[in-house]
Amino acid sequence: MKAFPPERIVCLTEETVETLYLLGEEDRIVGVSGFAVRPKRVRREKPRVSAFTSADIPKILALEPDLVLTFSDLQADIAASLLREGVTVMGYNQRDIAGILAMIRHLGVTVGKDESAAQLADFYKQRIDTLLSQVDEKPRPSVYFEEWDEPMISGIGWVSELIEIAGGRDVFSSLAKHDKARDRFVTSDQVIAAAPDVIIASWCGKKVRPEKIAARPGWQEIPAVQSERIFEIKSPLILQPGPAALTDGLDAIIAALSAQTTQS
Repeated sequence: MKAFPPERIVCLTEETVETLYLLGEEDRIVGVSGFAVRPKRVRREKPRVSAFTSADIPKILALEPDLVLTFSDLQADIAASLLREGVTVMGYNQRDIAGILAMIRHLGVTVGKDESAAQLADFYKQRIDTLLSQVDEKPRPSVYFEEWDEPMISGIGWVSELIEIAGGRDVFSSLAKHDKARDRFVTSDQVIAAAPDVIIASWCGKKVRPEKIAARPGWQEIPAVQSERIFEIKSPLILQPGPAALTDGLDAIIAALSAQTTQS
């Protein structure tokens, strides 16, 4: 690392961008992922240097970063390319709420904002604890969360946890511990058998079509379809393991679970 705290940071996923903005350290960011949309002003303030599984290596090198932040094995090849060029790379791999909070704290230490990051993480944790205490004794509607439609993929760890915090019960919670999407494939018959009361879908880069979900063969017998309780949550709010998921993403799940059926 050329400087500490690093003065020139490239963020290749959205959650570290949002965290640095929340910590008031956005001036350190010199490049971001094309998927970075929070806060809205990031799209006009910071140059875009990557997608998710691909990046413009020469463009990143031209920014002369002190540190590049990556996420998961899906960006391992990008990280390797940068490391070969002598760039310092830090890879996060948070897949649950505890990991998200740890990422916030660790990134805060990295940029010299230990106390602010700890306060931010504590705020999220306290809100989660409050919400859990409020739903503890209430009936829990069963929820099928669909991360992708073809093939059908159920929700990852932090999503499953957020469903529980919001007062629901993830019908495929046993699959949520699997990091890789291929280990969370589900069949139509499995969803029908699970009989969820609510269906929530978030397809990254593609608009959810509730009417197409409802029209799947055999799904007319699912309670969520019968009561028209099929909801979309935009992927930037729920599929990024960072502040967005703990705030607007969680709020969107709460809203979906509390929404009245269109038939009532």
